[in-house]
Amino acid sequence: MTAPFLIPFKQIDVFTQGSFMGNPVAVVLDGNSLTTTQMQKIANWIHLSETTFVCKAENKTADYRLRIFSPQHELPFAGHPTIGSAYAVLKSGLSPKHDNYLVQECGSGLVKIYLSKNQLFLTLPEAKKEKISHNIIIKISQALGISVSDIQYGEKIDVGVIWYTLQLKNAEQVLKIKPDMKNLANITNESASGVTIFGEYPQSNKERFEVRSFAPSEGADEDPVCGSGNGCVAVSVRDRKLLGNRTEYVASQGTCLGRKGQIYVKIPQAGQILIGGYATACIEGNIQV
Repeated sequence: MTAPFLIPFKQIDVFTQGSFMGNPVAVVLDGNSLTTTQMQKIANWIHLSETTFVCKAENKTADYRLRIFSPQHELPFAGHPTIGSAYAVLKSGLSPKHDNYLVQECGSGLVKIYLSKNQLFLTLPEAKKEKISHNIIIKISQALGISVSDIQYGEKIDVGVIWYTLQLKNAEQVLKIKPDMKNLANITNESASGVTIFGEYPQSNKERFEVRSFAPSEGADEDPVCGSGNGCVAVSVRDRKLLGNRTEYVASQGTCLGRKGQIYVKIPQAGQILIGGYATACIEGNIQV
């Protein structure tokens, strides 16, 4: 029987400056000695929306390779785990290969993570979009407890994680939604990770949008603050020119769960969308394997 060994571990709250808010990710800082089966077992036991495993990079330009697991599946990419894992490796003493950014290798390829005034910004993978069938729109609206006419716009957007992305009338309506998680799981089980909804606040508000992300088929009924979901929202905002001439905004998510986080979004005139925010460590130690 193999003797147990210890692996350093951090739990990071992402998209917040204060502990016990935002969205936690579990970061196992040395995944090289673990099998895929062990990683999935650990992720299911920790049972956060995602658990990550930092491994030695295979691409020479990358600082590390990240494997990302929900309680049920391995994911090619996810937003808040990318931010949280970057924060964890920096706090653990990693010296980046590049002056002002890290390069993460993951299932979606190479992701740059920029360091900016105590914030971290990931470069969103190139999005793929497709129309949502009217039949699916009807099913989603029923699962959300709203009418089809309440949905201002909707697309299925793939940024490494696939979300049905829907704009509702306003932020107030987004906050009132009480979804039927069983029905949402049935709708998204084979076709997407989940459903992300968003609505606008009045222009005077600090946050431009309220966002919520539901992923019951992935083992996370409501993701407190979702980087990939906000990435899909940003793609919709950019392509439909909802900001006018502005190139930056702040979104709020997690309000309904008492975990309000803030997501900072930059949409340059040319180049990739940047999704970012603050992070902080709330648990540090080891896990025994």
